[in-house]
Amino acid sequence: MNDDSKYIEIHNVEQAFKTPKGRFVALRDVNLNVAKGEFVTLIGHSGCGKSTLLNLIAGLTTPTQGVLLCANKEIKGPGPERAVVFQNHSLLPWLTCFENVYLAVERVFAATENKAQLRERTDAALALVGLTPAAQKRPGEISGGMKQRVGIARALSMEPKVLLMDEPFGALDALTRAKLQDELLAIVQKTRSTVVMVTHDVDEAVLLSDRIVMLTNGPAATIGEVLSVDIARPRHRVALAEDPAYVHARKAVIDFLYTRQAHVEKAAA
Repeated sequence: MNDDSKYIEIHNVEQAFKTPKGRFVALRDVNLNVAKGEFVTLIGHSGCGKSTLLNLIAGLTTPTQGVLLCANKEIKGPGPERAVVFQNHSLLPWLTCFENVYLAVERVFAATENKAQLRERTDAALALVGLTPAAQKRPGEISGGMKQRVGIARALSMEPKVLLMDEPFGALDALTRAKLQDELLAIVQKTRSTVVMVTHDVDEAVLLSDRIVMLTNGPAATIGEVLSVDIARPRHRVALAEDPAYVHARKAVIDFLYTRQAHVEKAAA
């Protein structure tokens, strides 16, 4: 029997790497449950292991200690039920937007569906992110924001149970970033996906999240605090600007990052 409150389970996870200077512990004693349909962000200073933890959930790396589960099954490698969107969109430049998405669709559904159905899935994914007019353009012919939308469309086209996002809007200008955040809110509302997202941006974390997982400074980083964001959905950024719950959540994250975990910034000064 599946427990929807523990759709993703992370138990006593440690991740260490061998380096020329010896063993480097990136993460230690990480314990976290993510509910089905929940939007969780991972936030912390550079080097705190946010992307390392996301890669563990994706199955791209194996923990040194501990275990990770998705829907009661141990995560032992990548799988179509977990799709990843990176900061670098990783599109193949010689293929059109349609072809980049179609590759993912074909890989997941080719065994059970015909080409017309695969094309239909691809068209639907592009429509979901508003890219139907650009379907036949190549990555070099579209903007950075549109490339990132193709990456999101490619991930969603696989109908993943879990969407993993590693700073997907980090390289974009503020206006494009805001627009894609709003689109992501609408998409997640529609697809009911479970999302785990890495971000450096406090406002982004509060706007998007059900819970914000704050990591301590590395090395040997761990979860320092988990903050519930008790703001009703759908959320609208303009209305939230003066919402007391939004202001409280934002202040709590800033306090954690810049007061209790401040020594990284001071050391770098």
